[in-house]
Amino acid sequence: MKTEITNLLGIDYPVIQGGMAWVGTAELSAAVSEAGGLGIIGSGGAPVSWVKEQIQKVKEKTDKPFGVNLMLLNPDADAIAALLVQEQVKVVTTGAGNPEKYMKAWKEAGVRVIPVVASTALAKRMEKAGADAVIAEGTESGGHIGETTTMALVPQVVDAVSIPVIAAGGIADGRGMAAAFMLGAQAVQMGTIFVAAKESIASDAYKNKIIRAKDIDTKVTGRRNGHPVRALRNQQTREYLRLEQEGASFEELEKLTLGGLRKAVVEGDVIHGSVMAGQIAGLVKDSRSCKEIVEGICKETQDIMLNRTQQFVGGGSNE
Repeated sequence: MKTEITNLLGIDYPVIQGGMAWVGTAELSAAVSEAGGLGIIGSGGAPVSWVKEQIQKVKEKTDKPFGVNLMLLNPDADAIAALLVQEQVKVVTTGAGNPEKYMKAWKEAGVRVIPVVASTALAKRMEKAGADAVIAEGTESGGHIGETTTMALVPQVVDAVSIPVIAAGGIADGRGMAAAFMLGAQAVQMGTIFVAAKESIASDAYKNKIIRAKDIDTKVTGRRNGHPVRALRNQQTREYLRLEQEGASFEELEKLTLGGLRKAVVEGDVIHGSVMAGQIAGLVKDSRSCKEIVEGICKETQDIMLNRTQQFVGGGSNE
């Protein structure tokens, strides 16, 4: 499947792995890239030394393109931004902030810059700053989210910018990918389905909670303090929502969630940890390899689009 994004990034399939903290390690990123998509190391709040180690591990595992997601609130953001140039990383995606101050150095080094956006205003600003593409991420996503749905956001961003748009949020099969293409996207970014992948280092408890999830099993915490996060409901989300409703302070709420994602991903504590996942979790029925995920969703998409085309053509016949 060739699109503007596959040509831009030098990948075989228009599938990007979400840059998930604690989950987007060298193991998962290399596997996605080897499968023909674009694997992404999730820097999260990690130190620059960890990011460098992960980059070097991916290079040992694959010679295919891969990227790094820079969480701009990371205290080591400046050092990581410089590291990406030093290590000749091909692609950087960004979140939780504005990457403009790094753009010049990245562009001069030939790095493809793809910020995550949740509004047309930010998308236009990123294009003006020199972004190569943008990821329009809808509120269906897991983790930190915006307010607009993917179906509403993507076409508006497509209309607002001239650079390629990648759709994210609520996509885990060929139907979702085909829908994204119909909205004008040139690729999709997926996170939740890759958390459950065989190569993911996420705990079995985390993976199984996603696989067993139903359509109504995600909850959004943090709306009151302006930091909404989507995760699968458990004791932590129930306690957070209770405290939030009672007017607890931001500090008290932060204390409850501190280290929560690591608890779930690494330690397997899916009761007190933060099991970040998108609303699409109900469609993830098993744990598959990254190759099976990438190739499977692209084949489903091609089949769906071909069948729909034939139906429309056939439906318009006078015979």
